[in-house]
Amino acid sequence: METRIYIPIISDYGFKATFGNEADNLFLRTALQALIKSETPIREVRFDKNVFEALTIDSRSGIFDLACTDENGSQFIVEMQLGLAPHFVQRMKFYALHKFNTVVERGEFDYANLPKIYAIAILAKSILPTMHFHTVANLRSEQGEIIDTQMTFITVELAKFNKQVAEIETDLDKLVYTMKTLHTTEPTQYPAFWNEEWLKRAIDELDTRKMTPEERAYFARVTAANAEAVKAEKQKIQEAEERKEIAVKTEVVKKALNRGKLTIEEIAEDNGVSVDFILEVQRVLDKNQ
Repeated sequence: METRIYIPIISDYGFKATFGNEADNLFLRTALQALIKSETPIREVRFDKNVFEALTIDSRSGIFDLACTDENGSQFIVEMQLGLAPHFVQRMKFYALHKFNTVVERGEFDYANLPKIYAIAILAKSILPTMHFHTVANLRSEQGEIIDTQMTFITVELAKFNKQVAEIETDLDKLVYTMKTLHTTEPTQYPAFWNEEWLKRAIDELDTRKMTPEERAYFARVTAANAEAVKAEKQKIQEAEERKEIAVKTEVVKKALNRGKLTIEEIAEDNGVSVDFILEVQRVLDKNQ
């Protein structure tokens, strides 16, 4: 299998090496500014713990992919999702509201000066019924008027981004283009904006040719763990599909047995199952009568 020069930003390793780089956060700061569409540069970020505790005995705990706070106290949650997650917005609401509740429960707050909370989801697949790849959502009136901007939900759907290099204009465009194409772009096709300092530093972190032995070992462990996770997920999906298929066939067989017009062998042949399967369904029916 061909080895690519650059590790995908959208991989677990790539996300941690770029967005989660605590030693050099220029990429993160510039990316966040682009994602929230702010004209004001983010000059400092402090990484927060990404494990959050349940607020009550009956509530849930969890883990953010990344959580940080800027110099103004604005709080950011960034989540990456590669698989199809049609209800991911609900997860982001849970995370953002947990952050909000944490601020309120500390008791050190003023309703007039609550910190801004940005819940950012970067998704490989499309989940929203919108045309644009970048969606910013606040509390609005029925007429679309802004009611509150204290909590903002931002969704980036990579599958909807199809701009070519000549069309790239903003830092947001550059960020999403890089996330989507870096690991598959040939060296002779690298766009000029990849030499911008914030992107250059991030890309260097993903260059397999510059990895230390320790980084290579860590990358190998993460890759192996991800492969096992993908395998396990596929196995769960396959098992669920098999259970569904068995349930459907069981219902069809029940109806055929109740009608009593076919022999057990005929029912088995018509439905592609064994005679033993038919007999087991028959036993269950007899038991429930």
